[in-house]
Amino acid sequence: MTTSTKHQHLTKMPQWKALQDHFEQIEPQHLRQMFADDPDRATNLRIEDLDILMDFSKNRLTGRTVELLVELAEACGLRERIDAMFSGQKINITEDRAVLHVALRAPRGESIMVDGKDVVPEVHDVLDRMSSFSEKVRAGDWKGHTGKAIDSIVNIGIGGSDLGPEMAYEALKFYSDRNLKVRFVSNVDANDFVEKTRDLDPETTLFIVCSKTFTTLETMANAHTARDWTLKGLGGDETAIARHFVAVSTNADEVKKFGIDTDNMFGFWDWVGGRYSYDSAIGLSLMIAIGPDRFQEMLAGFHEMDEHFRKTPFERNLPAMLGLIGIWYNNFFGAETVSILPYDQYLNRLTAYFQQLDMESDGKHVDLDGNIVDYQTGPIVWGQPGTNGQHAYYQLIHQGTKLIPCDFIGFCKGLNPLGNHHDLLMANFFAQTEALAFGKTSEEVAAEGVPAFQVPHRTFTGNHPTTTIMMKELTPHTLGKLIALYEHKIFTQGTIWHINSFDQWGVELGKKLAQKIIPQLSDSSEVLEHDGSTNQLIEYYRDNR
Repeated sequence: MTTSTKHQHLTKMPQWKALQDHFEQIEPQHLRQMFADDPDRATNLRIEDLDILMDFSKNRLTGRTVELLVELAEACGLRERIDAMFSGQKINITEDRAVLHVALRAPRGESIMVDGKDVVPEVHDVLDRMSSFSEKVRAGDWKGHTGKAIDSIVNIGIGGSDLGPEMAYEALKFYSDRNLKVRFVSNVDANDFVEKTRDLDPETTLFIVCSKTFTTLETMANAHTARDWTLKGLGGDETAIARHFVAVSTNADEVKKFGIDTDNMFGFWDWVGGRYSYDSAIGLSLMIAIGPDRFQEMLAGFHEMDEHFRKTPFERNLPAMLGLIGIWYNNFFGAETVSILPYDQYLNRLTAYFQQLDMESDGKHVDLDGNIVDYQTGPIVWGQPGTNGQHAYYQLIHQGTKLIPCDFIGFCKGLNPLGNHHDLLMANFFAQTEALAFGKTSEEVAAEGVPAFQVPHRTFTGNHPTTTIMMKELTPHTLGKLIALYEHKIFTQGTIWHINSFDQWGVELGKKLAQKIIPQLSDSSEVLEHDGSTNQLIEYYRDNR
């Protein structure tokens, strides 16, 4: 097992103390003054690489802040930790696993070793099988039980097995085959399954069941409901299951028991965390929708960002810098949240995806050595696409009492040219970061002839930090780069905080308690031995179900 090296306590490190001293100089300064004092600020505080422009000049930092943050990253062993991840070391110490989502997009012919075995050929074997299957479905060659071609795909999963492929399908819908209906069922709430299948025909529907163990409660409840729905619609013939279900799993016995032909089981590995897995077989629904070639373009984008993260000095390294800026606000300014605001309606599930990616990875209260941390770790991540948010919660960001750093994500070209819609969208994109940074003084408001009593209400303090990430166009390739950017940002922050970003024990306790409660809900003879509140709630449910 790879264990963590003894680590100097983060807040006692000289690099941390230097940042704390520096923070006390920076904190009173306003962005208006910072821009006035340094005419080259916008040029100096940006990174342009991989066809991505990241402008972080509207952040409450200086070139010196960047230097000090890089020194902290180096002192915390970020370079060594990156090398350990990419070389297949078991950096997920609580589960004794390698962390190799980067292997999912390694080009054919590269070599990444885990336990003395090169995993890249296995990855490409699965990708080849996915491609072959996807092409059959897309061409109409994969027939359902009654001989009809498939026209509806339903992905059944939860967590990373749902959020990832759903986010990416929505993001790349422009590139998808519109003759296929693609749906995602995750919630164990029956409403989800019923509404997603209401207008589908069992004869032409294919279910993709995504569960590593094929025992996940929510996923298997939905899978069995889908099985019943299919059999009911196809006259009860059990052999129909093999034509209408495929599995993404590692448990061949359970897959076979369910009735799925194991030839149609697509595997993945324990060195892939669920929230990092949609570029594996978990993305089969996406590959069917957009086609294998587009899927490969996306993997190439991921890999490009992986290589950039692995090789680029931190001060010019997009994910490292994004992560370090987050450390600056989280741990020095005391900000508790970050808002991610994509100005593209196709990215309507992006923030929800990043929410899981970040909060499940870095929502930890003990470090790698098992010690309780005495500093903030992962932030609360939230947001939705612009311009909708501007008419909802931007009020609080502009004029509320909380500091909320924001990431603005935008594209130079819209995918659906329609009048001046894209210019209107992007005008708002640029205006918001300007307004958040510079605000509007009471003198400026009064000079507009506003009644005196309204002046305080219409004054904007500004000094609200934003990072702007721009790309030319939303394509499979740019989506891959964008997702990897945030994966490695989260890894950077986990390294600084000296925590394990790759386990998620926090999701286990509630799941175990739920298993105990399930029989108690339908059998009133079951003795309730919970706390007083939970006992009362269960009794109320029993009386009214």
